[in-house]
Amino acid sequence: MSSKERPTLGGTRIKTRKRNIAAPLDPAAFADAVVQIYLDHAGDLELVAKSIESSDLDFSRYGDTFFEVVFTGGRTQTGTIKPEEGQRHAYSVLDCEPKREAILPSVLYIQKILRRRPFLIKSLENVMRRFLQSLELFEENERKKLAIFTALTFSQKLSGLPPETVFQPLLKDSLVAKGLVLLFITDFFKEYLVENSLDDLISLLKRGKMEDNLLEFLPTAKRSAEGFSEHFSKEGLIPLVEYNEKKIFEVKLKEMKSALVAQISEETDISEVIETVKQRMRDAKLPDIDVVGMLWDVIMEAVQWSGKNQQQNANAALRQVKTWAKLLSAFCVNAKLELELIYKVQIQCYEDAKLMKLFPEIVRSLYDQDVLAEDTILMWFRRGTNPKGRQTFVKALEPFVNWLEEAEEEE
Repeated sequence: MSSKERPTLGGTRIKTRKRNIAAPLDPAAFADAVVQIYLDHAGDLELVAKSIESSDLDFSRYGDTFFEVVFTGGRTQTGTIKPEEGQRHAYSVLDCEPKREAILPSVLYIQKILRRRPFLIKSLENVMRRFLQSLELFEENERKKLAIFTALTFSQKLSGLPPETVFQPLLKDSLVAKGLVLLFITDFFKEYLVENSLDDLISLLKRGKMEDNLLEFLPTAKRSAEGFSEHFSKEGLIPLVEYNEKKIFEVKLKEMKSALVAQISEETDISEVIETVKQRMRDAKLPDIDVVGMLWDVIMEAVQWSGKNQQQNANAALRQVKTWAKLLSAFCVNAKLELELIYKVQIQCYEDAKLMKLFPEIVRSLYDQDVLAEDTILMWFRRGTNPKGRQTFVKALEPFVNWLEEAEEEE
């Protein structure tokens, strides 16, 4: 049986579809074209922006290259901040003076570009992240310019730039250890607060997931509440120092409260609970007036409430007050602290329907257990300043106050 050759189609040419032909990347030509626009207009950013808007340059492919030209005046080598071969211009962010009035025009210029081409925000994010991760490669003046520029981008609410782009790359261990991050973030804070409030800054830090980790900007040797306060106080950022101290205080108070909740729920001996509170107050330097308020909250949170049965709830609350009266007495050691306790009782009875009618009975119980002095109760009755439910509670407490005054007269 003879074998036959396969038939072939002579002279047929297979065509390649045009969409499958990938044009070679040419970032150098793109960078040169952008640089030339800068040079043609002598760095006038208004004119540069108009020329770029009307150009047919492929920004979708070379967005990162574009922002390299904006920041450094030309293209940078891959993975570095070193200049690549090609044309350069002298009107970049890093060529400006390290002052807001010199850098702000570049921020507003980028804002215009992004309004026309919002997809470029990702490229801006990429370049900023790369530069911030490489702070040690910049000179001190250049790092200051980057800090001012970064603060202004958020101050001007540059569309879509996520705060994580700024804060997370700065936590690189080597940068923190050298103190470069602390210098950068200090310049950033000072510039941002020129036009924004501390609340705005805290909101920005929250979105950047850094609100609870401000100490991480400091080198290990300085990483303490004292080190934070000392540095930023010298830099004139007192409101930030006060905020951080308040934040640390709240954390310590919360930790103390968690420990006490566990002890009270386990019905730990009162003397042991008192010692725990005193030790934590010493270690954390907690003000006694805040501790008194926290103790009342912890004691009442441990009450076993019984649904809608008002009498059972009243009995449970009064029983809890009597059980833990010695704990309150150990820390209500003067009229100021006793008055603070009455205010805490007043506010809770006003805000919690279960306790609304219990105010006079709780005060009477605290008096019987030697937690509240007669003079303190009379002071609250006559000159108390907290308005929450005051009229109702004064009227409810009137019979007890009359009894106190009659007893005093008899004595």
